[in-house]
Amino acid sequence: MDTDPRGGADEAGRAQAGSRRPREIHIIARFHALGGNEGAVEQAIREVQVPTRKEPGCLGHQFYRSIRDPRLFFIHSHFEDEAAFALHAELPHTVRFIETVETLIDHPLDVNRTEQIG
Repeated sequence: MDTDPRGGADEAGRAQAGSRRPREIHIIARFHALGGNEGAVEQAIREVQVPTRKEPGCLGHQFYRSIRDPRLFFIHSHFEDEAAFALHAELPHTVRFIETVETLIDHPLDVNRTEQIG
């Protein structure tokens, strides 16, 4: 699990050794709202969606709500490479979103960098 959306020394999205072509990455983030905060979590996600989709290097940004647990949300973002995601993590709308949502969920931030394998 890669919990810090701002990056780190051992990032899963980093291009493999010897590879010259940047690798597309998919970000899967999980948000379980504190009781009574599900509307605020959904609103925060909706507010960050439009500016995120307009970012250079963003290939997609969707969000989902669990059918079985209305307090559970997921964001799936698709970026052209790690550099595009690193830029995203530093933009004001993303920073505001993280600051807001961290106060509304019942767990530590859960953000995972993934690669498509099939």
